[in-house]
Amino acid sequence: MKNAATHKSGHEDVAPRLPAGSHLPVHIAIIMDGNGRWAERRFMPRSFGHKQGAEAVRRTVEAAVEIGVPYLTLFAFSSENWKRPADEVNDLMWLLRSYLRKEMAALHAQGVRIQFIGARRSLAPDLVALIDEAEALTAQNQRLVFTIAVSYGGQDDIVDAARALARRVAEGELNPDEIDPDLFAAELSTAAMPDPDLVIRTSGEQRLSNFMLWQSAYAELVFIDTLWPDFTRQDLEQAIAVFAGRDRRFGGTDAV
Repeated sequence: MKNAATHKSGHEDVAPRLPAGSHLPVHIAIIMDGNGRWAERRFMPRSFGHKQGAEAVRRTVEAAVEIGVPYLTLFAFSSENWKRPADEVNDLMWLLRSYLRKEMAALHAQGVRIQFIGARRSLAPDLVALIDEAEALTAQNQRLVFTIAVSYGGQDDIVDAARALARRVAEGELNPDEIDPDLFAAELSTAAMPDPDLVIRTSGEQRLSNFMLWQSAYAELVFIDTLWPDFTRQDLEQAIAVFAGRDRRFGGTDAV
């Protein structure tokens, strides 16, 4: 029996658009996986897969805007990805620079707010400057909050929040007994946005890979077989349809 959290890509069948009144998630987070395998199956270098993956990013953001999803977060580069070969890391950083230069103005025109989470201290100064420029340019936009996680790790996010609270306690600003989940969440890098209610991972892998560990505590997880460069609006709509069909109880009474 197929895992209930998994569905096949629907490329062989043309799915209808989401019906009017469909229950949309407020925040969709996507673990973009499969660029390398996509390229290898075509006997191409991994860099080619990453380039095609950037096209999938463009399609997905456009689809999210058209569908009306308020928040979209994409896991672009993890804190562990720095362990990859230097050439591949350089290719990924070049692609991010290229994406921002090419898409920043268009996203701004569409009312998209661009923001980043992750360890900027690990990034080159010129890339940080581009990130700052994109965030400043689009800061007032409200149609879609588009977050890119770069040099991001969920465990690091939690540790950084714990350190911030520990400093407040040490400085006498905070009583340890006052710390609760809401106060803790306010110290995370994602404090300004709602937790994801739908997390999608492509390529058939079924794990979070250190992505938004705290924030995804009650997210619906949808794993699809599609490799990221092949991800389309149809895949996004099918994942939303799966989400809409879930019975979300948040730890409440089980269904009879």
